[in-house]
Amino acid sequence: MSTATKHVEHTATRSSTWAPDSHGFPTRHYDLVKEFVIALGVMTVLSVLAALVFSSPDDPAITLQEWATKAPNDVIATASAELAGTSTSAGYGAPYNTNAEGQTLGPINLQKLPGVTEPIDSAKDFVLDPVRTLTDDAAAVAALKVWDGAGADQQTAWATAYSDALAAAPDGDAAKVAAGDYGPVPELGKAEVRLAASGALEGLLTTRTSFFGVDSTKALLLLADGTYLEDQAREQNLGGDQWGIMNETGNYPGQPWLWLYSFWYQVPPFSTSDNADIQVWTLMVLLSIAFICVPWIPGLRTLPKHLGVHRLIWRSARR
Repeated sequence: MSTATKHVEHTATRSSTWAPDSHGFPTRHYDLVKEFVIALGVMTVLSVLAALVFSSPDDPAITLQEWATKAPNDVIATASAELAGTSTSAGYGAPYNTNAEGQTLGPINLQKLPGVTEPIDSAKDFVLDPVRTLTDDAAAVAALKVWDGAGADQQTAWATAYSDALAAAPDGDAAKVAAGDYGPVPELGKAEVRLAASGALEGLLTTRTSFFGVDSTKALLLLADGTYLEDQAREQNLGGDQWGIMNETGNYPGQPWLWLYSFWYQVPPFSTSDNADIQVWTLMVLLSIAFICVPWIPGLRTLPKHLGVHRLIWRSARR
């Protein structure tokens, strides 16, 4: 056997076993690609299994069409409130209108600072303008003619009276409302239901903001003015007093890192304050700044060193 052949066999034998090298410690050949493929396969299988077992349900979005189909009386009540100017959106204030002072932080009214950046007339935008598109609906056309011919005080009186009557009716059923002077408001409410049930109202209230995107602000405001959306949220444990911001539908765990933000809404004075949103936001900003500044706070920055927790996981190598 030649000297070259012996050298090759000797080298091959050494490469398959532990052997010291110039670094002074044993090494061996390692197939990094094989390890990566195995790890990727294991993690893929575990991810699929975890998704099947722990993933949250993908409930479809609530639409105005669903709302009109499942809760038509709520649609009528909401339309009446929009016409009367008593809905949540109608009295929200900035950035939609000037009908409320909004939330304040001491003497500073943070809600009013940006001004009315997205003006919305709840009665006109949510009810009257959409119903005007029903040009082939004789009842809707006639109701609009009567409404337009009345003064503002008369319009408000009709809508307020009908809203109050709906609230007093058994189960809020529009068919059981006591007789009264409601003008064209009942028919306008029915026209709103027909429009929403057809699916057209969603499109009328959704503004296309770009080639691919849409702005659903108006549709969501109208839906939120009713009770159907809140009822569905509470059934899924998504109410504010149910720590909803930390949940997903069906009370599945959602965003656990938001527990601190949600926590403040559950305790006084935030839970009883009309300015809770601004107050909680301000508190979280201050806490976030404090957290960022931890490396520069004397005493606090050296706390881990004094506690010695690092010794549990970082030890000197034993020889």
